[in-house]
Amino acid sequence: MQVYEATKKRIKELCRQKRMSEYMLIYKAGMPPSTVKSILNGKSKNPGIANIKKIAEGFEISIREFYDSDLFDDLEPED
Repeated sequence: MQVYEATKKRIKELCRQKRMSEYMLIYKAGMPPSTVKSILNGKSKNPGIANIKKIAEGFEISIREFYDSDLFDDLEPED
């Protein structure tokens, strides 16, 4: 799995766990909807740590907690 795939799966997983819609996440993270949508649709291959930090804040967790998932254990090397 690529990093961007694991990232979008983690966001969707956290939305389910926190019972939060994508739109609620966008509102709480204070991000443009197009940015979050491009990450969730796989169009953004490198969302950047600043965006991940905002998303984590939207979930009221730390970046460390965001990446604390088995999804990030066996990532494929990037090209």
